[in-house]
Amino acid sequence: MIPFIVSILCSSLIFVLFKLFPRFKIDTFQAIVFNYVTAFVAGFVLFGSSWKTDYLSKGEWPIFALLAGLLFISLFKLMGDSSQKNGVAMTSIAVKMSMALSMLAIIIFYNEAITLLKISGITLAFAGVFLVTFSKKEPTSTVSIWMLLVLFIGSGFLDFILNYVQSNALNGMNPGLFSAIGFGIAGLIGFLILGIQLWKGKTIFQWRNVFAGILLGIPNYFSIYLLIVSYTSTGWNDSTVLAIMNVSIVLIAATIGFMVFKEQITKRKILGIVTAIAAILVLFFAN
Repeated sequence: MIPFIVSILCSSLIFVLFKLFPRFKIDTFQAIVFNYVTAFVAGFVLFGSSWKTDYLSKGEWPIFALLAGLLFISLFKLMGDSSQKNGVAMTSIAVKMSMALSMLAIIIFYNEAITLLKISGITLAFAGVFLVTFSKKEPTSTVSIWMLLVLFIGSGFLDFILNYVQSNALNGMNPGLFSAIGFGIAGLIGFLILGIQLWKGKTIFQWRNVFAGILLGIPNYFSIYLLIVSYTSTGWNDSTVLAIMNVSIVLIAATIGFMVFKEQITKRKILGIVTAIAAILVLFFAN
């Protein structure tokens, strides 16, 4: 249970850091690139000693590490672009609601039992996430549907990959080491993109972005590593782990937004928070 709770807290801390970046004039993409380098280093410092050369000849994990790395960096970049084009609210909804795809895939793939209580909890979870993240007042330009669709499908696919790897593809490898390799691949891709941007003069390197990336990388690493661990440590069905985690992150992020960043509190958001809490309780007792 502790890995599950810490993963939620780390994911929530990522929200806080992203929220603070504009105040300190942090280039978000540069910070993201150095965040992946930090996450890679953190993983190898902690779990690098468990590496065995015969892992390279075992199982499918290298393919999934490459897929995870590609999704890590591309989805982060697309989230930033979509937030500017479509608005933060619509982008957040697309990302958070993607748990519908991953949960459906998990339920079908592992033939999980479906009960009325679980369906009720999942329905409340979606309602809570929507009410907390949706905003009528946020101005948006012409909506780029393709961005939202790619984020929706890609985020759901990433969640399912991380779950599948934990259950079927590690073949004895420590999940912390797998996470580090995925982050390392994302970092390499990010450096390639950043190098092109610097060469073309589209961005300027600044050391504060490196420091921001280091602060971001540590909670980012543990949010993913401990999510993978949580699938086996909680004793819950995998779809329940994913649902409770996503709803909890939205709940904590909303509360921090109200209390720390003085975001507007509306009746709709309060209703969303209450619904999210109800969803967590129902899903907890549904197992």
